[in-house]
Amino acid sequence: MFVLELTYTADLERVEAVLPQHMAWLERHYADGTFLASGRKVPRDGGVILAAGGDRAAVEALVAEDPFVRAGLTEYRVTEFLATTTAPALAPYRQRLPA
Repeated sequence: MFVLELTYTADLERVEAVLPQHMAWLERHYADGTFLASGRKVPRDGGVILAAGGDRAAVEALVAEDPFVRAGLTEYRVTEFLATTTAPALAPYRQRLPA
């Protein structure tokens, strides 16, 4: 499991201009089961995405496709963690510690 933290590197006017493309990118990855939750940070200086993914390299490649990244509007911090405890609704994503 991954926490993807976005931090804007441009003003909100430029971010807003690319927001429709970013939202379409998010929707594609919700549809394919990769993204589980997302939203704006408070204060609005970026966002957070909770992602299920196979490996870090694949997730980093996915992040590089974000229209915000391609337009030079944000930086990502990718944090991988093992979701060993979840709410019942997230049980399919529960992970085991390595042996």
